[in-house]
Amino acid sequence: MTYCHNVGIAYFCLPNNIMKDQLSKDIDESRQGESLVLPIENNSAQTKKMFIESYGCAMNFADSEIVASILINEGFSTTSNIDEADLIFVNTCAIRDNAEQRVRQRLTEYNKVKKKNPDLIIGVLGCMAERLKSQLMEEEKLVDMVVGPDAYRDLPNLISIAEDGRKAINVILSKEETYADISPVRLGGNGITAFVSITRGCDNMCSFCVVPFTRGRERSRDPETIINEVVGLYENGYREVTLLGQNVDSYFYSGGGLKKEIYSEEELNSAVSFSQLLEMVALASPNMRIRFSTSHPKDMLDSVLEIMARYPNICNYIHLPVQSGSSELLEKMNRGYTREWYMERILAIRRIIPGCGISSDIITGFCSETEEQHQDTLSLMEFAEFDFSYMYKYSERPKTLAERKYKDDISEDMKSRRLTEIIHLQGRLSTESNKKDIGKTVRVLVEGFSKRSEDFVSGRCSENKMVVFPKENYKPGDLVDVLIHDCTQATLLGKAISLAAGH
Repeated sequence: MTYCHNVGIAYFCLPNNIMKDQLSKDIDESRQGESLVLPIENNSAQTKKMFIESYGCAMNFADSEIVASILINEGFSTTSNIDEADLIFVNTCAIRDNAEQRVRQRLTEYNKVKKKNPDLIIGVLGCMAERLKSQLMEEEKLVDMVVGPDAYRDLPNLISIAEDGRKAINVILSKEETYADISPVRLGGNGITAFVSITRGCDNMCSFCVVPFTRGRERSRDPETIINEVVGLYENGYREVTLLGQNVDSYFYSGGGLKKEIYSEEELNSAVSFSQLLEMVALASPNMRIRFSTSHPKDMLDSVLEIMARYPNICNYIHLPVQSGSSELLEKMNRGYTREWYMERILAIRRIIPGCGISSDIITGFCSETEEQHQDTLSLMEFAEFDFSYMYKYSERPKTLAERKYKDDISEDMKSRRLTEIIHLQGRLSTESNKKDIGKTVRVLVEGFSKRSEDFVSGRCSENKMVVFPKENYKPGDLVDVLIHDCTQATLLGKAISLAAGH
């Protein structure tokens, strides 16, 4: 999932890895093209001002909020005006090549601003920082600072170094850093929904993925700090949180937050698993709606599904990336499951949580993908009946196993043709899914105005579908029962019945 989020003027722009007719599935209807002026912290004439732009997954947005929190404590304020910024950060994504090229274009634009203001400091944060530190700073001379995702506590020191005209670099990856003690400043957004990180890094080593090299080993955050953050968000008016991790299902905390293989049997018995954490959060804040992302099919256990079914404040929605419908390709991707395993997980979700919303990630054109394997993906999509999907052409990434071991031998024309077929199929599946909701009453958390008219409000139902209905007297944060009377491929249309019981 690729977004662009500008801290200063917050906006969500076209995902650069997804065809345009998927835009409405990838970006909430209420946020497409919307400009949101952020609250300015400590915004006096004496403070230095920062402008942060984030690309990539939700983890990057959460990280940008951590960065802002650290620097606000150092006396910085946020700004929506690049021309008055003393510091510009681009929080980057390295998951696909065109995302990297987009970031380079932005850095080139910011360097034009720097010519007018030589004291301006430009920095790169996150995944690209770790991977391209030498190119960005020394060869292309686009930045003054390069800061990896585990080095944000070092920002005050690195800023001082950059202000002295020296190279400021820290891309050291940590086995312990979770930023658990930092309460993130919520930047932009709608004041209703928020991200809460529960793990960092990834140990899965999928052959196509660069994340383990740019974000380091997986580690889990102390559950007490997660619960405190969720409860604090509710007290501050937020009504929905998404628990974030590269693989939330492998969450495991027993003191140090390290992997379960190093613990004794006694320690394992006292550890907190993801299903237990999910229950703890649901109980601690029973009026907060809870989502989570992303799940890995090999780790999605019935225990998680049973907790979801037990607590009404946990949304009936699972993002379960399949990547391919071919067992042979899944093995080559090092995904750790087969086509049959994935199909059994879909059946388990349908059995334990009837009507649960399910979305997926799909990669087409992976190394040596045959036409038969492509058809396997299409047939699995038909079987799963995904409500929506995030669909990509394979993009070879440096350092990955696929780059070292396999040849990227599918032509761009072939990748594009197969992606088009996948998108068209998903369009039909999404439409069919939405039509099934006509005549039903769904519970919607109002997030804001519809992008088309302030006479309508929009928000998501439990199954993560966007719903638009007449505003009447409803406002953001209201939980509303809505009767659905029509739909588009991406949106449910309805009429409010009443505020939800107990709201």
